[in-house]
This record gives sequence, structure tokens and C-alpha cells, in this order.
Amino acid sequence: MNRFWTLLTYLHSLAGPGVMLLYPLYASVVAIESTSKVDDEQWLAYWILYSFLTLMEMLLLPLLEWIPIWYDLKLGFVAWLVLPQFRGAAFIYEKFVREKLINKYGGGSSQAKGKGKSKTKFVDYVATNKGEQEAY
Repeated sequence: MNRFWTLLTYLHSLAGPGVMLLYPLYASVVAIESTSKVDDEQWLAYWILYSFLTLMEMLLLPLLEWIPIWYDLKLGFVAWLVLPQFRGAAFIYEKFVREKLINKYGGGSSQAKGKGKSKTKFVDYVATNKGEQEAY
């Protein structure tokens, strides 16, 4: 029975890097090589959200250490982001991140879905501010 728990613990510790890094890395390479833009959006959104989650985890580590199942919760959430059946990363990006960008920079309604003008306005805003910063 001890060997079973040792094996289970070992598999649990490998599940994180496998789900959070290895599979997304493989799927991102496949997405780059494909002609579809849908999978590109999913994996770019995943890496944005994973980076944000990692940053927040680093900042909140003293608090998160008090939550004994934090790693399991994070693993479950990232699995939802990653699994192609759910497309969680694209969903969160579409519903929350893009909505905030449209409302703040695009000025358009959320009904427009921001794929045209609003996205261009945001890119123009970032490019304009970048140019202003380089001038100083």
C-alpha cells in the first residue's frame, strides 16, 4: 500500500507540469502549424491567463500557503482552461479580458464582439503610447 501512495504522489506531482506546461506547449506548436485561427486564439489566451495566474500566485503565496488544496484547485482550473472540450481559456478571454479592452479602449458595444474596430483601436492605442514613451 505504501508503494501505491508513493506512486500516486509522484503522478500527482507530475500532473501539474504535464497539464500546465507540456500539453499546452505541444498544442501551441500544433496551433501555429495549422491554418485555423480558432486554435491560435485558444492557446494565446491560455498563455495570457496562465501568466496572469502565475504572477498572482507569486504575489499571493503567503495567503495561498494557508489553503491546503490550492494546488489541486489550480490544477483543476488549468485543466479546464486547457482541455479542448471546454476551451476555457478562449471563453474567459472572450467574456472578461476582451470585454474590458472593448469598454476601456474600443468604445464599442459588447455586441460588436470587438474583432474589427475595437481590436484595432486597442492596438492603435498601445502603438501610440509606445511611440510616445520611446520619444522621452
